[in-house]
Amino acid sequence: MNTNSFGTRVVKALSVAVVALVFFISSPLTSLANGDNNKKSGLTDGQVSVTYVGVDNNSVVFRVEFENPTAEKFWLIIKNDAGDVIYRKQFSDAHFARSVFFQKEEADIHPTFVIRNGENEIARQFAVTRTITENTVVTKL
Repeated sequence: MNTNSFGTRVVKALSVAVVALVFFISSPLTSLANGDNNKKSGLTDGQVSVTYVGVDNNSVVFRVEFENPTAEKFWLIIKNDAGDVIYRKQFSDAHFARSVFFQKEEADIHPTFVIRNGENEIARQFAVTRTITENTVVTKL
């Protein structure tokens, strides 16, 4: 009877260890399958607005706006034609609005505006083409 009791204890101990191991392994997998409930909301297209304002002296002006109701940190990144980062700054404004000035160029420019928070990002691309029109007026004297 003593051996049977010892065998029962070993089986119970192994069962408890296996159940604990299953809970330990499945807990992270369950959180990955359900998503991270503590993760802040992602970006949506409606939160980001980039508009061409016009020309001011020697600059082309854009207005960047971002509705950030959670006031979490985000990056405003501006890239040039080659995809090189020409501006990068972090903000945490709930109602972000900034004017961005580009110096007028003889050639076309293609700026890309990126709003990024964590793994999420929204990008807006533009092509700025400058056309010079010459008017000739002839009057009889």
